[in-house]
Amino acid sequence: MRAQSFAKRESKLSQFRQPRALSEILDLYYGEVTVRVRNREEYLATFSIENFGCRATQADAAAIERQLRSSGLARVVEHSQAEIVVLNTCTVTAAADSQARDTIRHIHAANPRARILVSGCYAQRAPEELAMLEGVEWVVGNSHLAEIPGLLSALIQNPAAVPVARSFSLIPVAALSAGEMSLARGPAKILTSDIFSQSAVLTGPASGEDGEHTRPTLKIQDGCNHRCSYCVIPFVRGNSRSLAPDQVVDEVRSLIAAGAREIVLSGINLGSYGRDLSPRASLESVLRSILDETPLERLRLSSIEPMDVTEDLLKFVASEPRIAQHLHMPLQSASNSILHAMHRWYRAEHYERRIELIREFLPDAAIGADVLVGFPDETKGDFEATRAFIERLPFAYLHVFSFSPRPGTAAANLPNPVAPSEIRARARQLRALSAQKAAEFRATQSRRPLRALTLNRQGADWTESLTGNYLKVKIPGRHPANQWHQAEITAEGLSSVGVPAGI
Repeated sequence: MRAQSFAKRESKLSQFRQPRALSEILDLYYGEVTVRVRNREEYLATFSIENFGCRATQADAAAIERQLRSSGLARVVEHSQAEIVVLNTCTVTAAADSQARDTIRHIHAANPRARILVSGCYAQRAPEELAMLEGVEWVVGNSHLAEIPGLLSALIQNPAAVPVARSFSLIPVAALSAGEMSLARGPAKILTSDIFSQSAVLTGPASGEDGEHTRPTLKIQDGCNHRCSYCVIPFVRGNSRSLAPDQVVDEVRSLIAAGAREIVLSGINLGSYGRDLSPRASLESVLRSILDETPLERLRLSSIEPMDVTEDLLKFVASEPRIAQHLHMPLQSASNSILHAMHRWYRAEHYERRIELIREFLPDAAIGADVLVGFPDETKGDFEATRAFIERLPFAYLHVFSFSPRPGTAAANLPNPVAPSEIRARARQLRALSAQKAAEFRATQSRRPLRALTLNRQGADWTESLTGNYLKVKIPGRHPANQWHQAEITAEGLSSVGVPAGI
């Protein structure tokens, strides 16, 4: 039987000798799951995983997946087929919390025998809320993500030994801070502790957004030392901390060996990378190390705060053709009074100067921004200042968020809230403006030859691809994911050519 199992695994692995899509890349990166033999029968406990939120939470979910696969569990796609369901949550807005709760209820109704483990930012912020939901067996905060395999070890070793228990005792967060509830002493229903005591970065490559399944995201920084008045993230992520440069390079090498051609570097506050390390490092220095020490074909940066977009960084990006010409800088508001109330550390004129520098050094770069509408006391004049600011500057797209008071933040109890109907109306205006800016940016790139990487999305006679400056384009024909093609952009999002391109 062992020989048959080995032959079966070899046959499966032989399909991935030439990886094309991210699912194949990650299979090779993580390695083959060890098949454990129990009572002369093969058994692999199964799990499914779903992620909510930003690229950093995507990377956390990928790290959890790595841990579970290496511990002897087999991933399945459908929650209905899983013995364990892992939901890695976001808590940036009330809507994100609601989405997580609704998902838990839906999964439990469809698969009542599944053990649901809830992790991530919502689990760190309000574990008791989640633990009260029917179907939830474990709640694990960001402070203890690395201990999830230990929590599930009993199930891996002996599935029948882990009963489906509907009764439980809540463990106060304060009781966990001293480490007495470590999994070395036994698993707890709620496992979370002081996030500010964390010094490690949990890392693992994650799939790209929008279901493209081609470009891995690698988290190299976690946490944030800023205290924006509306933001709960520092309280669920902790202080800023960075993955050592040599570890970053090793992770990149592993992904390249598995077939990755583009990698996206992410972090909660990516621009602060390396400031906590000794010796001190910087984002620019780790970018240099990656490009000097690996043959990575394209490197992309996720969101960077505007004051970290320096002239030196832009000169470096402009000098390196392997770095994607794409910068995402959170704006939030262009009203200086609102920026002050938000505890943002720049003003509209500072942000505009960053835009000017980007255009000076990277004239064809895509510039994206986060915008938050409906902050308390945001007047119609404040909103109009933001709308006009965006309209006259060369943005390629916006991510528009509606203000949602987050417990524990300075803005949670501010007076003069904006009416929900007004918030929705302002958000609609900015989303319409975002569509207009996207069309304008695409028009500036019309008929320019651009190198594009094929994604895992196809039609009858086209394949979607992504350019370095973040334009999605449909090239003629059906092509495997993760291939370079030369493309010319049209206003309709099509390409007049789809010629395979070299490195």
